Amino acid sequence: MFLLQSPQVRDCEVFTRLPERFRRTGQRSDWADANRGGAPTDSFLEGPVFDAAGNLYVTDIPFGRIFRIDAKGDWEQVAEWGGEPNGAKFLNERELLVTDYRHGLMAVDVQSGTVRPYLTRRNSERFKGVNDLIFDSRGNLYFTDQGQTGLHDPTGRLYRLRPSGQLDLLLGNVPSPNGVALSPDERVLYLGVTRGNQVWRVPLLDDGSVSKVSAFFTSYGPSGPDGLAVDAAGRVIVANPGLGVCWVLNHRAEPDLVLRSCAGSSFTNIAFGGPERKTLYATESVTGTVMRATLAHAGLPLHRPAT
Repeated sequence: MFLLQSPQVRDCEVFTRLPERFRRTGQRSDWADANRGGAPTDSFLEGPVFDAAGNLYVTDIPFGRIFRIDAKGDWEQVAEWGGEPNGAKFLNERELLVTDYRHGLMAVDVQSGTVRPYLTRRNSERFKGVNDLIFDSRGNLYFTDQGQTGLHDPTGRLYRLRPSGQLDLLLGNVPSPNGVALSPDERVLYLGVTRGNQVWRVPLLDDGSVSKVSAFFTSYGPSGPDGLAVDAAGRVIVANPGLGVCWVLNHRAEPDLVLRSCAGSSFTNIAFGGPERKTLYATESVTGTVMRATLAHAGLPLHRPAT
C-alpha cells in the first residue's frame, strides 16, 4: 500500500470487558467449530449499536445472546435464543432487528427478551447466513447474506428490503459480503468484502438499481474488512480483523487515521456513541472486549423505519 502521506496512528482504550459470569468457558458451539476451527470460544462479540438513552448493545454469535452495556460499562443480558446473532440496528424504541446467521432477520424485544421472526426466507429459500444491516432515511433496509462464501465461491449477496416488503437482490457475486454503511447523501453504499480484502463502492441509482460497482479500498492480511461506519465528513471507518486495526479513510480511500486494537487482532465491528457521537466504540470479538477512541467528526445518525 503506497501512501502520499502517512496516517496518524493511535491506540484504542478498553471501555469494558465481558464479565466472567457471562463467559461460556469450555462450552463448544457449532458456530465456533465451523468458523474458528474448533478453537475454544467463550463468546464472540459483534453488532454494536446504541439506544437513545446511551446504552450499548452487542451480540454474542456462538451462544445466541444480546447484552446491554450502560455508560459505566456494566453488563446485563437481555435476550438468548437458539440462533447466531451478528449485526443489529433498532427497529423502534423496544426492538432490535438482528441478522441471525442461522435463522435470518429476527426482531428482539430488548425489554422482555422475546424474539420473533422478521424475514427468515426469500421465495421459500433460506438465506446463506445473513451478516450485517443498515436502514436509510426512507426506511429501506440493506443487508448482507454472507454464509461461507469467499474467493472460492463468490456468491454472497447484498439485498434491499423496501418498506413495501419488496426484496431486491442488488448483488449476487460477492466473495464474503459483510459490513454495510451509507454515504451522507445516501447515493453510495459501502460494502465490506472480507475474503476479497476490500471495501466496495456501490452506487445506488434513482431507478433502484446499482451500476459500476468498484473496489474503493484494498487491505491486506489474513482477514479483510468487517464492520463499517461513515462520519459526518464522509470518511469511511473500516474495522479490519486479522490486522487488529480500524482504518479511517478519506474520500480517496487514503487512511487519515489508523486505530490500533488494545486487546487483540479480532477488531470486528464499530458504532458511534457518546454525547456528541464522536466516540467510536468497537468490538474485539475473541477477547470479549469493547474498545473506544475519540474521533474528530461525529458519526452519521442511524435511521429507523417509519412507524
